[in-house]
Amino acid sequence: MRLLIPQTAAHPPASVGRTAETGVVVPGPAHGADLDGADLDDAALAGLYAYPRDRRWVRANFVSTVDGAAQGPDHRSGSISGPADRRILALLRALADVIVVGAGTVRVEGYAPADIRPAFAPLREQLGLPPTPPIAVVTDSLDIPDRLLTDPRTVVLTCAQADADRRRQLASQVDLAIAGDEQVDAAAVIDALTARGHQRILSEGGPTFAGFLARAGLLDELCLTISPELLAGPAMRILTGPELSAPADLRLASLLEADGFLFFRWLFA
Repeated sequence: MRLLIPQTAAHPPASVGRTAETGVVVPGPAHGADLDGADLDDAALAGLYAYPRDRRWVRANFVSTVDGAAQGPDHRSGSISGPADRRILALLRALADVIVVGAGTVRVEGYAPADIRPAFAPLREQLGLPPTPPIAVVTDSLDIPDRLLTDPRTVVLTCAQADADRRRQLASQVDLAIAGDEQVDAAAVIDALTARGHQRILSEGGPTFAGFLARAGLLDELCLTISPELLAGPAMRILTGPELSAPADLRLASLLEADGFLFFRWLFA
């Protein structure tokens, strides 16, 4: 995996140099150019994608084809992914306090409690994190796959108008939070996760939920993989739903390449 564009000075995620928090070298403006074109190992990647310290940070991660499809013909993102993309996904999960996902994506993608690649286990230990991050599911309907209910750390974020009996049932199995009245509210979702001590928040979509966060101005970063494929057809883009009130301005933070896949980090202005 090669760094094509070094990390910009606009937002180094942590201090340049070896940090006490991560124990890895964090590329930054002072020496990012030294990595330009280099084959990055896991430690260098972890530094590049490190979260900022001492503040909440909401990161969204997506894969898309060159023509903008956020899902393959099977309506799943995995079919447009590849080994390099899965490596970055595994790293982003390893760095996160919590993974938040819309219930539709949870059902389509077949979510289960998260696991972490063994290679990234020491990273979580250095960050003082538990071995795996919990999954947080955003849902009005409370239609959640049973296998996510096997982890009592699973967070269900719903609204006050959701079915009361189903809410009580889920609350006896997992961590349930009310995040809105008639429907789920984006800010209330992020506030509920923050209240549980989750500062490093990774959103894995889907496109409807990502649009929900973007319209509320709650995204700090977008990690976007461009898969070297063309699909055409009616597939969703990475954000769907009503238009933003104004276009969101993004700054390119870094760009990687591996096996024809491009890995962008975009920062929200």
